[in-house]
Amino acid sequence: MNFTFGIVTSGLDERVQIVIDSIEKLNIPEYEVIIVGNSNVQRDRTTVIPFNENERPAWITKKKNLITQHAKYENVVYAHDYIYYKEDWYKGWLEYGDDYKVCMNRILNGDGTRYRDWCIWPHNGNYVDGLCTRQRGCLLPYDMTHLSKYLYFSGAYWVGKKDVMTEFPLNESLLWGQSEDVEWSMRIRQKYDFSMNKHSSVQLMMQKDRAFDESDELMIQQLMEIPE
Repeated sequence: MNFTFGIVTSGLDERVQIVIDSIEKLNIPEYEVIIVGNSNVQRDRTTVIPFNENERPAWITKKKNLITQHAKYENVVYAHDYIYYKEDWYKGWLEYGDDYKVCMNRILNGDGTRYRDWCIWPHNGNYVDGLCTRQRGCLLPYDMTHLSKYLYFSGAYWVGKKDVMTEFPLNESLLWGQSEDVEWSMRIRQKYDFSMNKHSSVQLMMQKDRAFDESDELMIQQLMEIPE
């Protein structure tokens, strides 16, 4: 499998260098790195796309769409500059394969606990919301794959096919903090299922509030009864 690694940054090159270090350690035969933002990083297989941060501050939707436009490989990774790749990442993708449209893998928080990866959205406007908001148990078991129409992908990280991301670009009228990831998730999930690769992992460089908890046994039982 070949990959384009897209990195969205506002100029924190120390972080970007750590990210690229982790990518290089994966020993992927064919890959490229695209950095979108104010960066002076010069690395092998790496392209920097300068970005005017003053035009619209926090315009991450535009940055991620630029990754799609410039990617030369079909498997495109979208990540912020605080996400780095664990040693199991590439081997896990080889095991999982490339039969997906948009896909998540394990995301670890700074302390190694689970972050916001395979996650049901608690505001879908239907009865599923009641199960989630009652206990905030929105982090699903990785093997629970029948609820794609209720999920969302955090904008921090995901993997998508270039043709799918070209068909469903992010909404450039929205900025960071304006639920741009939720809006995109709700559009794309109407046509394509979300997929989960539990064999690969990335990790945050810092500890962040994951907002949700893992589903307990009662909630899992209730969710299993929901049809696709």
